Amino acid sequence: MSYRIKVPAKTLQVDEAHLLSGLEHQLHRLQEYRLPLLVGFAVLLLAVAAVGGVLWMDRQASQKAHELEREAARLLMARSTADPKNADTLFTQALAKYREVIEQYPRTSTAPLAMYHLGNAQAQANDLPAAIETYQRFMLLYGGHSALAGLVQQRLAYSYLLKGERDQAAKAFAAVVERPGALLKDQALFELARLEESQSRPEGALARYQELIKTYPTSPFASEATIRTKVLDVKPKEASSQSPPAVPASPEKKP
Repeated sequence: MSYRIKVPAKTLQVDEAHLLSGLEHQLHRLQEYRLPLLVGFAVLLLAVAAVGGVLWMDRQASQKAHELEREAARLLMARSTADPKNADTLFTQALAKYREVIEQYPRTSTAPLAMYHLGNAQAQANDLPAAIETYQRFMLLYGGHSALAGLVQQRLAYSYLLKGERDQAAKAFAAVVERPGALLKDQALFELARLEESQSRPEGALARYQELIKTYPTSPFASEATIRTKVLDVKPKEASSQSPPAVPASPEKKP
């Protein structure tokens, strides 16, 4: 019978003096960097507080702008049912609310909407120069607004039409057609074709009508455009058929 001799496991004894000296070294280094760490922590707290303050102020501004815009809309609605004596006062107050949003809170999401409604209200009141100025200012400040910019350009075009400035109206309608993502492009094409017709340019009108039919076949304006193309096709044929026959030249008399 054999016996195994058990060998006790070797244990490493920790040098307590060495461990204490290392800990003291780390504490000493921490003392050296204490001031920069405290400064960095204070800067971080200030940055967080500043960002939080800005976000809070933006939220308050957005809420205030939204309240003003709703109040302006309420005043315009009340104007439609008010007696004529108070209607002008309500209208003036509504415009003042819209202007307050635009001037006091221009960076809020409500400001472009307020400027759009301001221009519409001015146009409905037949103050066309003021409406045109408001729409043009919108395009300068918020021309990149994907949802409203196309609608503003179209409103601008109709304001020019009502004012009798057809060339400016055509430019505004063309800008709607060329704008990526703009709404109501079919309507803008139809208006461009009508402008061409009103200025006795049937070729240009026919091209616009055909573009409308081809690009927007399901548009409610497509059926009217189809009728107009047939009328424009018939007119040249009627003109040529109704033209008087050429009179032959009389033979020259010989002396």
